[in-house]
Parts: sequence; C-alpha cells; structure tokens
Amino acid sequence: MLFLHGIRGNRSNWARQLEFFSQRFKAAAWDARGFGDSDDYDTWLQFDDLIGDVIRVLDHLKVESAHLVGLAMGGRIGRHVALRHPQRLLSLTMVSTNPGFDALSADEVRRFVTERTNRTPVASLIGSRAVPGALQEIEASVAKLREHSYLKMLEASVLQDRAAPIEQIRVPTLIIAGDENRVLPPALTRSMAARIPRAELVLMQGVGHFPNLEQPDRFNEVVLDFITRQEKRS
Repeated sequence: MLFLHGIRGNRSNWARQLEFFSQRFKAAAWDARGFGDSDDYDTWLQFDDLIGDVIRVLDHLKVESAHLVGLAMGGRIGRHVALRHPQRLLSLTMVSTNPGFDALSADEVRRFVTERTNRTPVASLIGSRAVPGALQEIEASVAKLREHSYLKMLEASVLQDRAAPIEQIRVPTLIIAGDENRVLPPALTRSMAARIPRAELVLMQGVGHFPNLEQPDRFNEVVLDFITRQEKRS
C-alpha cells in the first residue's frame, strides 16, 4: 500500500494508517518532491512529473502493483496513475479529491486558490467530530510547508490538472469524503463517483477535509473493508 499526502501535508499524516495497515500489508507513505523530507527542486513543476515519481517509488520498493491511497492532491495524482499505469494498481482510493479543475466553476477555482494562497485556518477545514489532537496535527503539518515548493505545486495543480477522463478509470476505486467538507462539496464528490465505472463512495459523518486524521479508526476500517474485498476477487 502506498499513501500520498495532500498539498498541505507530508508523509507523517499517514502515521496511523501505516501502523494499522502494516500489520497485513507492506505499507509506505511518500513525501512528494518539495514536501517533508524530499528535496527541493529548481525548475517549475510539471504535474506529469508526479505520476512518474509514483512509479519510481513502486520500482524502488520492488512492487509490481499496489493499493494506492491519496488525500486531495495525492488523490489527484493517484487518478492519473490509474489512467496511465493501471497495471501498477490493485486499487485506487481517493480521499477528499476533486475530479479535475475543469469540473469546477470559475468561482470554485478562485476559492481553491485563494484559500490555499492565504492559508485559510485549518480549524475551518475539519468537521465537528474530529478526534482530539487532529487539529494540532494538521497545523503542525502546515507549519512545515516550504513556500516555494507549495506555490509551485498549487500552480501546477490548477493549470495542468484539468479535464481528467475519469470515466476511463478501470481499477477498483473507492472515494471517501466528509459530509462537512467545506472545500469539496459532497455533491461534487457524488458526481465524480458516478462518472467512474463501479466506483464506491463513502461519505463519513461529521468529517471535513482530512478523514484519515479526523477519524482515523473509522477511515482505516472503510479502506480495509474495500481492499479486502478486492483481494478476494483477484
């Protein structure tokens, strides 16, 4: 299993998932280039580079195919991997992920950029039933962002991650979102799930933008159930 963090995060965001899933799987989480402990880079970012990065991580781990779990930005990277390298995925789980910026209205795109450029307070992004400590953990993650890499990722996302043909995704897909997500309206999540053949959708109650941090035990149960059923079918 490979876990991909969101644009405000790093691999530490998946600590509870790694602890849980490593009991049954080889589990790893990355730091995207310019995030966490990954090196900075001088050039402007091409979003396609991130797809290649995922494949290089799998090759480094000597894994032919994996269950890929991505939060927000990580989910957006994951859907491109599923479209271009489906043979490398056993399943795809997209968490709080949009279907591509062409699916958003001009106002929604502006709000996406404004909230992230101005660093909207994290407290406004979590739901009403987050476990104690979730807010502090997310704030600590945001405090570690490197401004230059963060802004390059933001620009590459909005300009390059446009009209993803998600109808062509053929790997087993699970979509998880919170019903109190102020960044990604549940209606948009439902419409995305409807576009992907046989995709499953779970809306977690009382959860905002960070389901794996806000309700880690419930999140782990949902993902494990999905993955277990896929492995029984293979």
